[in-house]
Amino acid sequence: MNLTLYQIDAFTDKIFNGNPAAVIPLATWLDEELMQNIAMENNLAETAFLCPSFTVSEVSAPDGVGDLEGTDFDIRWFTPVSEIDLCGHATLASAFVLFNIMDFHKEEIKLSCKSGILKVKKEGETIRMDFPSWKPERFNDYPAELQNALGGAEIVGVYKHRDLLVELMNEDEVKKCNPDFALINKTGYKIIITAPGKEVDFVSRFFAPTVGINEDPVTGSAHSQLIPFWSDKLGKEKLIAKQLSKRGGMLLCEQKGDRVMMGGSCIFYMKGEITIQQ
Repeated sequence: MNLTLYQIDAFTDKIFNGNPAAVIPLATWLDEELMQNIAMENNLAETAFLCPSFTVSEVSAPDGVGDLEGTDFDIRWFTPVSEIDLCGHATLASAFVLFNIMDFHKEEIKLSCKSGILKVKKEGETIRMDFPSWKPERFNDYPAELQNALGGAEIVGVYKHRDLLVELMNEDEVKKCNPDFALINKTGYKIIITAPGKEVDFVSRFFAPTVGINEDPVTGSAHSQLIPFWSDKLGKEKLIAKQLSKRGGMLLCEQKGDRVMMGGSCIFYMKGEITIQQ
């Protein structure tokens, strides 16, 4: 079996920045164990698998994935250790591959995934994604070791939707945070830390050792929580965000009712071929 793999740097316009993602287009779905093993071998934060959408009468799609609303492709994302239900940077990278390499000609791509329907549009060099808005709520029942897990950082407030969102005092506190990944893993949570930005509306970092990623370079799914949080806090619908990882990344953000829009650029890095002996 031969599979084509593309590696794309997402949420950046400079090579070796942003968040690298592997994108593997498929004609039909592979066995789930095989997809997980490929993601483990790639050893990137996420590997995205794309498959043309079929009606349920044509093929038995994985649970939660399938063409029920006229979608173009189904998409699934795997970290090196597990499948996740939503990923922004690998979706951005997948859209880049579809628009720029596979010559997808529609103005909008509709993707079916385990978090519902995602819509993606290309506007010049920017790709904009329509994602669910996950407004986090105040969460007081957080683990006692949370502050120690974040290197003793002073916590302003803790909120939760899918992940813990931890507000810190300022950008410098986010930048200098020295997390204890073993303690974060012990909490069982993926953790977003965030604060107002100096030159952008807000900054963040994202820690997810529970799914095999100590620190993710740029995390679109985290912004499904960050955008409604900061939109409400700052009284703004359109925001600019920066993720302060070593590689770093910029996101154009907008709160739109029960959806969020996030946009960014991508850079092509590599095309390769996977050969699996059977």
